[in-house]
Amino acid sequence: MIYLDNHATTACDPRVVAAMIPFFSEGYGNASSPHGFGQAAAAAVDAAQAQVATLLGGEPEEIVFTSGATESNNLALLGAARRHEQRGGTRRRLVTTAIEHKSVLAPLEHLAELGWDLVYLPIDETGRVRLDQARELITEETLLVSVQAANSEIGTIQPIAELAELAHTRGALMHCDASQAIGKIALGVTQLGVDLLSLSGHKMYGPKGIGALWIRGGGLQLPLIPLMYGGGHAGGLRSGTLPVPLIVGLGVASELAAEQLASENQRTAALRDEFEKHLCEELASIVVNGAREQRLPNNTSLTFTGLDAEALLANLPEVVASTGAACESGSVEPSRVLLAIGLSREHAFSTVRFGLGRFTTAEEMRTAAGLLIAAYWQLALLLA
Repeated sequence: MIYLDNHATTACDPRVVAAMIPFFSEGYGNASSPHGFGQAAAAAVDAAQAQVATLLGGEPEEIVFTSGATESNNLALLGAARRHEQRGGTRRRLVTTAIEHKSVLAPLEHLAELGWDLVYLPIDETGRVRLDQARELITEETLLVSVQAANSEIGTIQPIAELAELAHTRGALMHCDASQAIGKIALGVTQLGVDLLSLSGHKMYGPKGIGALWIRGGGLQLPLIPLMYGGGHAGGLRSGTLPVPLIVGLGVASELAAEQLASENQRTAALRDEFEKHLCEELASIVVNGAREQRLPNNTSLTFTGLDAEALLANLPEVVASTGAACESGSVEPSRVLLAIGLSREHAFSTVRFGLGRFTTAEEMRTAAGLLIAAYWQLALLLA
């Protein structure tokens, strides 16, 4: 089986698993307990905070561990809006794009139902935000701008630094959902200029069920209203007993990502480019979606004109890929991301997303290309 759905999730790196195992059965103390077991667990949490912070170019105290990017996004967006409201703030505009992950759009839409002004930034045919129009839509009434670092379907990388600068000139906060981009491209919070950044462990060869929210200056410097109340963990921002094994796993995954970023970026981009080249030479009807340069190195979104993507994948049992984001699988509607960049419904239904990963080999990509070409022609002949 050739796994090319690394946007949906990644395999847990064996080195991550090895680091986690002792904390399930040996160092299993509660990190909040004062005794030796607890202190050993707390030290492991501190080490993981430092590892995640190093990957982002931030400080350990700026890292709040969550259950994943969905919780991080909700905490950032709802937390900032509710805090502003609690303090009597008058800004009511929230700015995002229509191609964000549902865990960004859903909380923002919830706030819109409560009377907030939700504005969507226009994007071009590659999925990039139109900065000229962003300058008009991000106004002095804006509290928060939330734009993803890179899209999970077409891989397009957004101009986050420019958007953050624009937001700050209007006195607004900048949040970035970086879950698809972390470990794939360099993302330093200082260079990006963001105030809040979300990430998820299982998108970067770490375990599922763990993520983090980076908060500029920490929770005291940029206070948020918590989503949950309890024992006051993480300075009261995220109550609950810390899942030490998962946190250790995220820390090691972050360290590995930092160490291997440049080499993995180069290797996966080369494999992706060769895969696209081979397919486009053999199948003239293929269209590559999204930005060709400003995109994730492991991503390719291909439209197989005239064929149904689900039927194509059904005839390709040896290759694991998808027609869109995992959180929206099973939808009878075409991808909203593809429609937003101008694809017709027919072409959207003919599109497959391929996501390469750390463990993808050159041989697998050559084999996958051959199998795709054979399946394409088999279906094309049936439809002729």
